[in-house]
Amino acid sequence: MIDTIFALSSGAPPAGIAVIRVSGPEAGSALAAMAGKLPLPRRAVLAELRGTEGELLDRALALWLPGPRTATGEDCAELHLHGGRAVVAAVESALAVLPGLRRAEPGEFTRRAFANGRIDLAEAEGLADVLTAETELQRRAAMAMAGGALSQHVAGWRARVLALSAALEAALDFAGDDDIDEGAGGLPDGFAAASDALVEELATWLARPRAEPLREGFRVVLAGPPNAGKSTLFNALVEDEAAITASEPGTTRDVLVRAVALGGVPFTFVDTAGLRGEGAGEIERIGIARAYAEAERADLVLWLGPEGTGPREGAVWEVAAQCDRGDAPVKHGARHRVSALTGEGLQDLRAGLIEHARAALPAPGDVALNARQHGLLGDLAEALREAALQTDALLAAESLRLARVALDRLVGRAGTEDMLDALFGRFCIGK
Repeated sequence: MIDTIFALSSGAPPAGIAVIRVSGPEAGSALAAMAGKLPLPRRAVLAELRGTEGELLDRALALWLPGPRTATGEDCAELHLHGGRAVVAAVESALAVLPGLRRAEPGEFTRRAFANGRIDLAEAEGLADVLTAETELQRRAAMAMAGGALSQHVAGWRARVLALSAALEAALDFAGDDDIDEGAGGLPDGFAAASDALVEELATWLARPRAEPLREGFRVVLAGPPNAGKSTLFNALVEDEAAITASEPGTTRDVLVRAVALGGVPFTFVDTAGLRGEGAGEIERIGIARAYAEAERADLVLWLGPEGTGPREGAVWEVAAQCDRGDAPVKHGARHRVSALTGEGLQDLRAGLIEHARAALPAPGDVALNARQHGLLGDLAEALREAALQTDALLAAESLRLARVALDRLVGRAGTEDMLDALFGRFCIGK
């Protein structure tokens, strides 16, 4: 039997209002037990909520939401309480002793919504990103995913793959029938062209900026030799005295990471140990190894060392730091000249970082694929590419089966009957 679950669905008390959600087969009886009767569906009513001994717990708004047209697809009830800690605790305790009810586990309401077909896996991932969004860019991308923007495209791709599968099944089952148009090798006419067209469309999606830099922040690593001004510039960029600065070489011995938003764009700035080959102790050498590793995974490296001696791969900006010092090394090709002490050039550097990151991150409101989604779209494209190259209908059908598997995994759905519906609906087979 399915449990009925309950939990506080609003922010932690104290608050002006606290919302407790109940979902499951006993939601209606639980609401009737506490409010004295079951309200009319989808109408907020003022109710006196009472415990098992008849004691008044709170005067609150009560909502009865019969399934399946609810957030979880089940019968649901909502209690809009006064948001004090004692009120919330008293109502939760009263719910906990009712038959068939238990406290929800983390993410269980969303899991039930997925299990009951109210949302698919991609929408659930988007909802998770909505809950953790800290910048406007993150919020808009997450809302697009949670609102089904990717899922709608998946539905269109599925329809096209199913149409190709149906045509192949017809070619295999009714080879030689006059109603079936076949091309070379027993494949339907236009099969390869239709497969290639879908592969090209998927390629544009695979080339889009990814979700990880948007979620984790555009990663900017400050690198260079000791005393190049990395930590001072790092502190200026994050606007905090996060890194210890001193004239002694090797002051920074480990990786220091700070996440900040500049111009509404999420950044992760990384300060690293000074890179040198001699004079470093054992601990500093570990920090230097970590600095190289950070430079390899950076979205952008700000190189504060001698010109031309920075990393050879990835995006690297030559930065002439400490430009207020007369003895600072000259960098003729520096993209930015800054002084973290006087503030010279800092505004231009920040503006350049924001512009560069915005170009690398998804545009506001665009769908951004995470690693799982990107990998499955890649599998889908590869399966379609293989199908287009086949000359044997059986091998092409197997490639399309793999394409359907990728689509199913993308949104967390299995659809074995969909291809049969497409087949019979298209070819009017009624023998």
